[in-house]
Amino acid sequence: MSMHVQVALARRTLSAWGMGVFGAAASAPMVVLVGGIVATYASTQVSSVPLVFLLVGGVVALLLVGYTAMSRRVPHAAAYYAILTRGISRRWGVAGGAVALVAYNAIQISLYGLLGATLAGSAGGSWWAWAGVALILVAVLGVRAVALSTVVLATVLAGSLVIIVLFVASAMADPAGGTLSWDGFAISGLGVPGIGGAVALCLAALMGVDVPASFGEESRDDRAVTRAVFAGVLFLTVLYAVAAWAMGVAVGPDKVAAVAGDPDGGLPFAVMEQRLGGFMTPLAQMMLIFAIVASLLAFHNVVARYAFAMAREGVLPAALARSGSGTRVSAPVGGSLLQTGIAAVVVVVFAALHADPVASLFTWLSTLGALGLLCLLLAASVAAIGARRGLLSDVGVGTSVVAPLCGVVLGAVVLGAMVINVGSLLGTAPGSLSPYLLPLIIAAAAIGGSAWAGALRRSRPQVYQDISEGRPDTHAVPDDVGVTF
Repeated sequence: MSMHVQVALARRTLSAWGMGVFGAAASAPMVVLVGGIVATYASTQVSSVPLVFLLVGGVVALLLVGYTAMSRRVPHAAAYYAILTRGISRRWGVAGGAVALVAYNAIQISLYGLLGATLAGSAGGSWWAWAGVALILVAVLGVRAVALSTVVLATVLAGSLVIIVLFVASAMADPAGGTLSWDGFAISGLGVPGIGGAVALCLAALMGVDVPASFGEESRDDRAVTRAVFAGVLFLTVLYAVAAWAMGVAVGPDKVAAVAGDPDGGLPFAVMEQRLGGFMTPLAQMMLIFAIVASLLAFHNVVARYAFAMAREGVLPAALARSGSGTRVSAPVGGSLLQTGIAAVVVVVFAALHADPVASLFTWLSTLGALGLLCLLLAASVAAIGARRGLLSDVGVGTSVVAPLCGVVLGAVVLGAMVINVGSLLGTAPGSLSPYLLPLIIAAAAIGGSAWAGALRRSRPQVYQDISEGRPDTHAVPDDVGVTF
């Protein structure tokens, strides 16, 4: 065991419920309702978005089978890094860790653009000033014990769900045309040119369901991660499908794409305001702001844990594993400060370039993050298949081979749809090559991580041997005796 593994995250801090809250808050249901679903209808003209959510959710669930099976056997704060190491090789593991750091950072930082633009539009001021305020808030919460962040996320998530339930209920109570339409679930609605884009956008909405595995070291039992991940993907898939269906019901399935694309259409706020009263718009907008902050905090915690766990093993600079609290860490302070620093630099650069906070910062970086996380889920399924005679030798063939293999095949189709439609997702001019920078960035991160692993093998062989072995023995570090969630 390496000298880099003496520090540990506080054990038995989070239940399956607590980890599930992180996953759901990261996905940000209010952002999906206000932004994701509306944008999907508007940009793809697909009427069967609710059905697309169900189908994409099923693919993601298949990809999560191998991911959760491996994370249960290799509980690690840098989940993809450890899973790919144990299932494929150390080079793949470090490459996966690099891609994860890029992807999670990209999604987290993209939200500063959305939040800044939302607040500037409603309260005035510069988007980057509001982003700076949020950045400080997330930085303060990020270095506190994880239980505090969980309470904040659970409160915001509950408020978001109330708004979404009110939206669905108001649409059902007063449907367009006087009758409930189920056209949103019609298979015939899938055979249209925009289906690839709809698949990609629905997948992006579900990103975050894999987050609980990064808290495996802090979980109260070994199966909590699996329960949190699958409860999350089931809950969010159904929630988004129902919300998308309700949007079609409210204005009519044949009109929803046109209304969603109209800047004055007001979806979804106009629906709630017409049916429930004018107070709903400011209430929903306030909850949207809270939801974005909650998602920022959730992804911040994940990035901090990846940096901490990889630094603990010497793959990243040791300073990132420092916490100032002895052997048991209630929050990975070094990783948290790194993530805050990276976010601050990116926000400053986009502000200095006078870039549009939504069209540039949010859209481009969130798409980059979703692309990277889908690649990692595919790789985790390959790792599960590779571990069928090792770590997963005692699980059924369905868990170690069938589900991961089906996930890889169907996930590759979704990945293809994302890459093919990346230009339309980003709103670039037809024929522009700039959108293909995003897949190149993911590939560069993977190649860079693999090259770094090779350098470690040559110059620091002991560190190379200890890759993914950094979780201390459960008897070496005392359990947390503070607040649990």
